[in-house]
Amino acid sequence: MKKILIIEEIHKSGIELLKKRDDFSYEFIENIEKKFLKSKLKEFDAITLKVFKFDSELIDSAKNLKIISRHGVGYDNVDLEKIKEKNITLAITSRANAVTVAEHVFFMLLNLSKGSNMYDKLVKEGNFPKKHSLNLTKELWQKKILIVGFGRIGTNLIKKCKGFEMHVYVYDPYVDKKKIEQLGGKKIENLEDVIKEMDYVSIHSSLTNETKNIFNLEMFKKMKKSSIIINTSRGGIINETDLNEALNKNLIFGAGLDVFEKEPPDKNNPLLKNEKVFLSPHASTFTEECIERMGIEVVQNIIDFFDVKLEKSRIVKL
Repeated sequence: MKKILIIEEIHKSGIELLKKRDDFSYEFIENIEKKFLKSKLKEFDAITLKVFKFDSELIDSAKNLKIISRHGVGYDNVDLEKIKEKNITLAITSRANAVTVAEHVFFMLLNLSKGSNMYDKLVKEGNFPKKHSLNLTKELWQKKILIVGFGRIGTNLIKKCKGFEMHVYVYDPYVDKKKIEQLGGKKIENLEDVIKEMDYVSIHSSLTNETKNIFNLEMFKKMKKSSIIINTSRGGIINETDLNEALNKNLIFGAGLDVFEKEPPDKNNPLLKNEKVFLSPHASTFTEECIERMGIEVVQNIIDFFDVKLEKSRIVKL
C-alpha cells in the first residue's frame, strides 16, 4: 500500500483517481507549518506540492519519499540538490496549464493595449461624451512580439499571436530553429540584437542564474518607448526596481506582471501603485478548467510513477 500525502487542497477530480485504487491510501492536510510537516512526512511514499518551500530539512525528514508531484510547472521552491542526492523523482503538471497561461498573457496584452480600465471608468462615472479626450489605444495587428522561452506555454502562445496576425520572434537557445519556423515564428540568437524592434515581450523562462535580472535598466533602455513587457513565468527575471524606473522615465510603455521577486510583494513595492502596470496575484492558471486539469495531473503523475509508466516529459531532469 503506497501512502500519498496531499498537501493543501487540490481539485476533487484528482482525489477521485486515488479512490479508485485499492493499492493507494491518502491523507489530506492544510497545515504547512514546518514542525508539523516534519512529523508527518516520514510516513509517506509520495506528496503533492504547491508553492510552499520544500527545503533540505523537510526532505531529510521524508524517509520514505520517492516522488514529489508539483501542482504546477515551476520548481524553484524545491531543493533540487537534496532530492537528487536522495534519488527522489520530481514531476510537474506539464500539460495542464499551457493554454491557460497563454490566454492570461493575452488578457494582459489587451488590457494594457486597449486601455480597458480607462474606458470602463469613463462610462461608469457618467463621462461618456468625454471619450475624445482619452489617449488613443494600440492594435496588436502586425505588431512584433518576442516570446522568451519556448516550452509548452510559448508554443501555445504563438498560435494565439498568429491569430492576431502578429509577427512572432522567439528567443530560446535550447529550441531548434525548425520547430519555431514550423509554427510561424522566427528564431533569434541574441536577445539584445532584436529587443529594440519589439512591440511586445512575453517571458516564459525558468528562473536560473542565466535569466535572473536579464530584463534590467540597460535592457529597458534598448527597448521601444511604446513597448509592453509581460511576465507570467517567475519573479526575478525582471528587475522590479529597474522596471519601475523604466516606466517612470517612459523608457517603455507598460508592463503586465503575474509574478514577483517576493510573493506576496511588499506593500511598499512601488509597482503596486504604478498606473502603467497591470497586475495579477500569480493567478494565470486560476480558471475552473485548469485547476481541475492540474488536480488530475498532479495525482496521475504519482499513480503513473508507481505503475512505472510516468512520461519523461513530466519528470524534471536533475
